Amino acid sequence: MLYMVNKAKSVNKALDEAVPLCEPALKIRESMRYTLLSGGKRVRPMLCLAACELVGGQESTAMPTACAVEMLHASSLIQDDLPCMDDDNLRRGKPTNHKVYGEDISVLTADALIALAVKKMAASTSLGVPPERVLQAILEMTKALATEGLVAGQAADLAGEAVAGAIVGGGSDEEIERLRMYARCIGLMFQVVDDVLDVTKSSEELGKTAGKDLVAGKLTYPRFMGVEKSKEYAEKLNVEAREHLQGFDSQKVAPLLSLADYIVNRQN
Repeated sequence: MLYMVNKAKSVNKALDEAVPLCEPALKIRESMRYTLLSGGKRVRPMLCLAACELVGGQESTAMPTACAVEMLHASSLIQDDLPCMDDDNLRRGKPTNHKVYGEDISVLTADALIALAVKKMAASTSLGVPPERVLQAILEMTKALATEGLVAGQAADLAGEAVAGAIVGGGSDEEIERLRMYARCIGLMFQVVDDVLDVTKSSEELGKTAGKDLVAGKLTYPRFMGVEKSKEYAEKLNVEAREHLQGFDSQKVAPLLSLADYIVNRQN
């Protein structure tokens, strides 16, 4: 949809400007840009921006946080692909970061992206966001990196991103909690769909190695309940996500509803 296209362009422009190709640490900057600007759906920053706008905030207010969201996601992808983790060679249809820059540079790149993400969020105070809200948003995002986030997976990941957007946008406690519940539903839905795609699509279609969860013997949703039941569960989560957004302004909530539909219907 037009909203997603326009927001993706805005996010890509902001990310490009956030990591200029210059000294110092030119090699690490190249590596950061390689993963950060390698495409991707930009679902996470869109979720952040849409949540901010839903509660009355402006895109410009949430853009530093939206960029931080994508930086943290890029960092996690680099880490996941390392030989000591999933040992993957393909990501978004291209060689993984460590295949291009080496493991040492990749580890430093992941660290640099986390540091830059926190710096970007802290800079939101210059846009008029109260310091206490900036701190609250940073705490929400770092939960996704801490042990509680690692256990909850995508559900905590996307919840933190929607909540951070709502916080910097000036959302009330009630609005923030409703967005948290919505995002937990679509985060879980994202994981279910991911698991289904892993066993039903090829590596070429996905742009990453297909079937690796099956080979690794991971307890995925299709393995636990079958492909069709997994698809039904994803649809159920979509319905639940939409229920949490009832009562919001119909025009402002439309992007979040569309994002949920996009996630449940995505093919890669």
